[in-house]
Amino acid sequence: MLKNLASSAVLAGVLTCLIASALQFSFVIPLVLEGELYETGVRIHFPVDGSPQSDAGAPALGNDWGRHMMTVGFNFVSFTAYGMILVAAMAFAALKGVELTPRKGLLWGMAGFVVVQLAPALGLPPELPGTIGAEILPRQIWWAGTILASAVGLGLIAFGQGALLAVVGALLMLLPHAIGAPHLDTYFGVSAPELSAEFATRSLGVAAAGWVVLGFFSALFYTRAEEV
Repeated sequence: MLKNLASSAVLAGVLTCLIASALQFSFVIPLVLEGELYETGVRIHFPVDGSPQSDAGAPALGNDWGRHMMTVGFNFVSFTAYGMILVAAMAFAALKGVELTPRKGLLWGMAGFVVVQLAPALGLPPELPGTIGAEILPRQIWWAGTILASAVGLGLIAFGQGALLAVVGALLMLLPHAIGAPHLDTYFGVSAPELSAEFATRSLGVAAAGWVVLGFFSALFYTRAEEV
């Protein structure tokens, strides 16, 4: 069983890495490179005359292959690790009588997106390079706590017996947002707000696609491995 778990997660992680990396290089990384122009002062959104206008357009990806390969490598490590967690959760649910199919794997992937990406982003949305925020440690604590509370809460909603557990799960998912993520009392944005908004939405969109793909492949490979 452990062999099936590991092999399924690795295969799903590799394929998801390739798809997610292609989406990132197409839709997200150009915005990161454009944000770095504002971070370094090459491009200024509010020049001396106070005009809120600045040139739009991302620079070319260039030949920084070391950086690009690190992006792909990080995606592989991340999605493989997420795949192991996802496949383990699927296997545990299957032992409890929950039917597992590749199509239902899509729902598992979307659940993973909600827990790991969407729920934390409600308090700490994806930020462009150069964005000034609160101290990193309180944000990390809130981020980790939000993922944990969201995972347990969503599990109670999906698999809990009775309405009471579903209500407890919903309250648990709301708890981190009731506490509130750490934020500064002032804004320090150095880039165009349109660029920041586009980066946040594209980042979450690509993450959602990656998680759905991961859920599908994880369920597909695991169910096939169990049938052998």
